[in-house]
This record gives sequence, C-alpha cells and structure tokens, in this order.
Amino acid sequence: MNKEKTKILVTGGLGFIGSHTVVELQNEGFEVVIIDDLSNSKIEVLDGITSITGIKPEFVQLDLKDKNLVKDFFENHKINGVIHFAASKAVGESVEQPLKYYENNIATLVYLLQEMVKNEVYNFIFSSSCTVYGQADELPITENAPIKSAESPYGNTKQMGEEIITDTTKASNLQAIALRYFNPIGGHESIKIGELPIGVPQNLIPFVTQTAAGIRKELLVFGDDYPTDDGTAIRDYIHVVDLAKAHISALKRLITESNKNKMEFFNIGTGKGSSVLEVIKAFEKVSNKKLNYKIVGRREGDIVSAYADTTLANNELDWYAKLTLEDALESAWKWQLKQV
Repeated sequence: MNKEKTKILVTGGLGFIGSHTVVELQNEGFEVVIIDDLSNSKIEVLDGITSITGIKPEFVQLDLKDKNLVKDFFENHKINGVIHFAASKAVGESVEQPLKYYENNIATLVYLLQEMVKNEVYNFIFSSSCTVYGQADELPITENAPIKSAESPYGNTKQMGEEIITDTTKASNLQAIALRYFNPIGGHESIKIGELPIGVPQNLIPFVTQTAAGIRKELLVFGDDYPTDDGTAIRDYIHVVDLAKAHISALKRLITESNKNKMEFFNIGTGKGSSVLEVIKAFEKVSNKKLNYKIVGRREGDIVSAYADTTLANNELDWYAKLTLEDALESAWKWQLKQV
C-alpha cells in the first residue's frame, strides 16, 4: 500500500473526532484534505493539527449541503477514500429541529456518495453511533444486536445513513465500513487539540471540565434511580485517540481489500461501562478538584446502560482500546485548563 499517493478526504475534519483522526492519518503517511463548514468548529484547530504533525493538511471550507460545490470539489481533487464525520450531533436539538438534521446528515451523505460513485472513489468510512441499538436487550452490545427504533431524529439519521450506504454498496463498487462509536472523550496528549464545544456542551465530559473550571455553576446528573449499582446511567467512554486509530485500521482494511463484505459494521468502545458517578469520582481523582454536581430527574430519551463488545473490531481490524478512562479525563482536564 503506497500511502504517499493515498489522499484521503476527511469531512468535518476540524471537529473533535475528525481532527484527531487527521493527526493519526498524517502520522501514518496519508495525505489529507479536510472539508469543514466551520459551523461547529474553529479554524484554529488546523494550527493544532499542523503543530502536532509538522504537516499542514489541505483545507477547503465548504458546505456539503451545496450539491454543486460537492461536485466541483470531486472534479478538482483526486482522492482515494473518504472518512465522513460532517454531521449535526446534538440529540436534544435534533428533536427540536428534525428537518435541519435530515438535511445536514442525510442530504449531504447522498451528495457525497453520488460524487464518489461518479468519480470512482470506492473507499468510504462512515461515522456511525451506538445510538442505533437504543437500549439493547443484552450487554455488552455486539454488532448482531437488533437495530431499535430511533429515540431521536439524530439517531434516526445514523440508522438511515447506514441503510443508504448499504444500498449504495449493492448498486455500485463502493466498499464501506460503519464504525459505531460509543462515547468519545479526552484529547491529544500534546494538548494542542481536544473537544471544543461551541455554546453549552451536550456531552458529559466537557460539562464536567467546564464545571471544574468554574465556567458552569454546577453539573447536573440526570437521574439516580436507574437499575444500576449507584443508580446513574452507564456508558462506554472511549479515548478519542483510540477511536481515531480505529479509522486508520478500517481504512487500511478497505485499501488492501481485506474486507469480507462490501458493507461492514464495527463497534468502537472499550468494552467497559462506567456510571456517571464513577466518571465524576475518577475526574475528581485525576484533577484534584471537587465537582459541584446536583442530581436531577432523568432526561428524556436517555437509556440505562450501553457498553460495547469489541471482539469483532479486535479480531478483524486488529484494533484495541489501549487508553484508560483516567487517561482520557486527565487529557480533557489539561485541555480545559488551556482554554481558560
């Protein structure tokens, strides 16, 4: 595999997971071009990536909702594969603005796939989510778990996205891998890139770090009456650098034609669940800060427990989560301190 001549498009490449994946791609010798519309990211992230790798990736500011701009991009860039992160991702907002989510997450996917097939770009990695499983009947969750009816328009766009890609692989030469992420957290050890939510964070960890830093008055813990050991909801928190590396493994699988099906699905998590209170205790330990948190009622749409069975990714991608919850929380806290 001649990676020097392998140019990869990363959509949403200045976002949280996208930026960390760009770093890992460049570290592995791939050439990268980033598309981002900067609607939920900052141009300064490009400097962070460049500072870590010593290579400035090509950047194109482009709104994937503009079909003609997507067409022009593919006519002007020779690429060998696409890793598609660009999407709106706030569950609550998706309930309030479903049409925004269907346009941002589905129309853009269709435009991308149309141009890929037309331009004979056949390697595609899709940023999917464990939300497709809903509250699974059995834990840990394997890739064979049934896909439940989505709890939100956001979750629905991930399910629909997987179906659209699967249908496209059947009707063309497209080969694709959907990575179903559990809960990505943390930041790069250099502290040059990390999670940078614009506005009020939608995820637990930035809310934790912002509360510890005094930006937020208190952290709300939604529900302590779940059927878990301490009553709080359980999730599988994976270090974003481990997650980024899973994309490299998936990409190599497609480029070397080692995939066993034209459309494949892999869970990307640690295989271990942590409750909200366990996360808070672990954060207090690594940061030496007491967190001001308050237990409130459950949040609508939240499930009790979700953590991955990663056997398939371990065996087929030769990928393993190596970093711990404490590693991730420590890096998230260092990143937060740099923002203050």
